[in-house]
Amino acid sequence: MSLDAPQGHVGFTLNGDAVTVPASRTARLSEVLRKSAGARDVKVGCNAGDCGACTVLIDGAPVCACMVAAGQAQGAVIETQAGLVGRDPHADRLAQSFQRHQAAQCGICTPGMMVAAVALLRSDTPLTEATVKDALGGVLCRCTGYRKIIAAVLDASRSAPLGEGGVGAPIARLDGWPKVSGTERFGDDVAPDGALVVRAIRSPFHRAAFRFGDLDAYRADHGLDLILTAADVPGRNRFGVIPGFEDQPMLAEHETRFRGEPVAAVVGRAGIVAALPEFPVTWQELPSVITPRDAVDADLLHDDRSDNVMCRGYVARGDAASAMARAPHVVSGDFSTGFIEHGYIEPEAASARRVGDRLEIHCCTQAPFMNRDGIAGLMGLPADQVRIVPTAVGGGFGSKLDLTAQPFVALAAWLTGKPVRMTFTRTESLQASTKRHPSEVHMQVGADEDGRIQAVRFDGVFNTGAYASWGPTVANRVPIHASGPYRTPNYSAHSTAVHTNTAAAGAFRGFGVPQSAVALEQLYDMLADKLGIDRLEFRLRNCLLNGEPTVTGQVFDRGMAIDACLGALKPAWDAALADCAAFNAAHDGVKRGVGVASGWYGCGNTSMSNPSTIRAGITAGGALMLHQGAVDIGQGSNTVITQIFAQALGVPVSAVTLIGADTDLTPDAGKTSASRQTFITGNAAKRCGETLRAQILRLGNVGGDAVISLDGGLTLIDGATSVWVPLAGDGYAIEAVASYDPPTTPLDENGQGVPYAVFGTAAQMCVAEVDLALGTTRLIRIVAAHDVGKAINPLLVEGQVEGGVAQGIGLALMEEFLPGRTENLHDYLIPTIGDVPPIDTLIVESGDMHGPYGAKGLGEHCLIPTAPAVLNAIAHATGARIHHLPATPDKVRRAIRALI
Repeated sequence: MSLDAPQGHVGFTLNGDAVTVPASRTARLSEVLRKSAGARDVKVGCNAGDCGACTVLIDGAPVCACMVAAGQAQGAVIETQAGLVGRDPHADRLAQSFQRHQAAQCGICTPGMMVAAVALLRSDTPLTEATVKDALGGVLCRCTGYRKIIAAVLDASRSAPLGEGGVGAPIARLDGWPKVSGTERFGDDVAPDGALVVRAIRSPFHRAAFRFGDLDAYRADHGLDLILTAADVPGRNRFGVIPGFEDQPMLAEHETRFRGEPVAAVVGRAGIVAALPEFPVTWQELPSVITPRDAVDADLLHDDRSDNVMCRGYVARGDAASAMARAPHVVSGDFSTGFIEHGYIEPEAASARRVGDRLEIHCCTQAPFMNRDGIAGLMGLPADQVRIVPTAVGGGFGSKLDLTAQPFVALAAWLTGKPVRMTFTRTESLQASTKRHPSEVHMQVGADEDGRIQAVRFDGVFNTGAYASWGPTVANRVPIHASGPYRTPNYSAHSTAVHTNTAAAGAFRGFGVPQSAVALEQLYDMLADKLGIDRLEFRLRNCLLNGEPTVTGQVFDRGMAIDACLGALKPAWDAALADCAAFNAAHDGVKRGVGVASGWYGCGNTSMSNPSTIRAGITAGGALMLHQGAVDIGQGSNTVITQIFAQALGVPVSAVTLIGADTDLTPDAGKTSASRQTFITGNAAKRCGETLRAQILRLGNVGGDAVISLDGGLTLIDGATSVWVPLAGDGYAIEAVASYDPPTTPLDENGQGVPYAVFGTAAQMCVAEVDLALGTTRLIRIVAAHDVGKAINPLLVEGQVEGGVAQGIGLALMEEFLPGRTENLHDYLIPTIGDVPPIDTLIVESGDMHGPYGAKGLGEHCLIPTAPAVLNAIAHATGARIHHLPATPDKVRRAIRALI
């Protein structure tokens, strides 16, 4: 191609085609590829070269397109994921391998991963784990834990794809091919061309008063369509996720309560908004508080919450104080964790349009019906006048439950009558999104001479930020879980959620339980060492068994399987102890240790109604449609729920056409959080399939074992008899709707009752190597045993475990969000492909009595034991305990030196 292009244009070869597009030569190539050349498979996660999602090949070399000026690509040959899969045999084999290994979860990092991998495959470099890690090291993934990606690259071949199967079969993701072929569309990919752009004006201070200048003049002078302030919100300028705690304004009214809080928003054509001068607002910084310790005596963030306490939680059983006083062996300690950023690679994004008197919003969300109701409240509209259409979600982990960009595009579209879009920058996302709650925990554990737990006392203070978000859920869930899955006859647990001038702390994989496990599991190790008992044996001695009460008095006849999880670790544990002892005898400056920890998690809401509904129907032509509203954020609900439904109906998965989440088209399947979808929506899908099957069999007057065939209509085969069932009518000729709500009861004043119908349990073992001089920690291996009740799809189980372990590694060793300081992905560190060791997943199937086919949820509890297992491994290697996370090299080195 010629190196020349018309003025104001750039020319290059894109996926084999010569293209010339209008573009500034200094524009980011990623922006030009997406907006001018239509290559939406090029994803943008940071615009700083940190995440690698925008990786493309330029003249065969992998580069971050966000770091290349468009002019530098003049005359170049550019290849993206979609073009490679369509044209390159290496990429086609790689895509098939990604499907076989389920190496794409949410899929937002997949384009960057696959493009980088194709460059490796083309180079003829010998494929080893080391060369794969080196080639893909510049691309971040927050979902998978990288292990399935490494396996897929090593196995890039034309091996047969995964086959069909119902419950228990490791079938491929039903939504997987768009992710690996470059056709998946996320929040920023679906807005109409020419849509107006919204940009929020945010506070630069932790707390500030503000005053606007002449907004009308600013709007007119710069050709804006609209400037939004709190005065423009037509409904109630408050939103939230917990009834009674809707306390967050869409736009601040007089004072901002955290850095990054929006006070206004500008709306206009993209070029105008990008070139705007400084917005006319004057800030007055006010005294602020960042920690709960300082907040108690500070100005109230909310007038109705004394001492800045949002809420408290409490569970008590037996007499913990007296039992502790009698216990011959007691250990105690103070532990803390910081803010943890969700770190999804897809920033928040939404677009909206007004359709008559209705709003239609496309967005990356975990909770479409909650979003609908929140938008309706802000807009002063009935809920049925708002439609939420979830896009693919590039990671969520809890934070995409809350409203983010949706209110801005909704209001702007309503007032202008034009399509509107908004995408957060990475800095905006880090500033304004919810975080994992920082915790300050004091805990005490007492045992008898035989090493049996007699009492546990827990006191946890959680920084809930400026607004409630999911803080009440954390405060109430933690006291139930802080005992761990152990027999604890005397127990007292208090939690307090305190407001500070920071971004709201909300839902993040575990809802506060990982923070409590950091304390409990380290104290269990300390107590075992004090008693001279093997640390795994100590846990086995105290694990909760079926028929024994939890700390809330709940008794499970079946499904409490922590003993099986711990037992599954025993062979690896014994071998690791021997290996570490041999290694340490041969090395002076580097030592290895092995750590173990347990965890448990109650699936679904705490002692609250928590229903899901599923709808299915068969058309006159015999098409089977499943209206499945559980948003798949990478965890696999589209696949798992379809497997459950197909099994219950008695048809192959391939016979089912999936209609994904859409508040106009699918019933409310509840939010994707709290490890609830497999358990709760799965039960609804099972009931729906059974109901539809019963209707069909009645129509054909056949026996219960009849086979349903939907090949060209509806035929029932009952032994040697074949019955054709005529179908007629518009819409569905046959239809079923079913719901499920877990059986729970409210907790009394002492926290006694039935908070969850199902608990998932887990035990993990970590082998770590520590450099005694530098304090650096290298993880050698993780073994993770997880009770899932029944593995609906074993490959999905492995993927969830590996991804959760990776996030637990981040919590343990590197992650801490510091407001105002770590607002990008090179200052805020998440695990890379080189940080996650081999992970052995041991699937335990206890067969829960409430779950569909015995299945439980999994997403949360695969993270809970990881951090304490890592910390216990460090302590075993060095003798040094890290009480205040993360265990960065400086903290580890300091703790080691303190022992000298």
